[in-house]
Amino acid sequence: MVEVTVAEVIRCTPEEFLAFVLDPEAYARVDDKIGAIDWVRREGDLTEFRFRPKLPGVPGPAPKLVSQMRLTPGERVDVRYAPLPQNRLNHRLSRFAASFAAAPADGGTRVTRTISIDFAPFARWLLEPILRRTLPADVAKEIHAAKAHLEAR
Repeated sequence: MVEVTVAEVIRCTPEEFLAFVLDPEAYARVDDKIGAIDWVRREGDLTEFRFRPKLPGVPGPAPKLVSQMRLTPGERVDVRYAPLPQNRLNHRLSRFAASFAAAPADGGTRVTRTISIDFAPFARWLLEPILRRTLPADVAKEIHAAKAHLEAR
C-alpha cells in the first residue's frame, strides 16, 4: 500500500477550499493526476466525474475511471472509485481512497490531503515502488499549487 499525507495552511475558508476541490475541471489545473475529463455530474453532496488518471512516474495511459467525491459540508471531501458496475478494471487492479480535510486555523484553513492506493498482488511489485518515489512530491506540488491558486484570488 502507498499512502501519502500532506498538510498546509491556505488563506481561504474551509468552504472555499472544499468548493474548489469539488470542481474537477478547476482542480485539474493544480493536480497533474487528473487527465482529460469526459463528464461531471453533481447531485447534492455527491460529485462524480469520468477522467483518465495520470499516475506520476507510471508510463502509458491508465484506464479511464469514474471518481466519486462526497462532501461533508464545512469539513471534508472523501474520494473513491465509483462502485461497480463502473470501474471494473480499476476495482480489479487496486483499492483507492483519498480525502481533503479542511479545518479553520490561524491564517486560514488547515488542509490535510491524503491518498491511499493498495494494488492487487500482480501489479503491486511494479507500481508500488514507482509511486513510493513519485507520489509524495506530486501531492505536495498539488497542494502548493492549490494554495497559490486560492491565495491569488
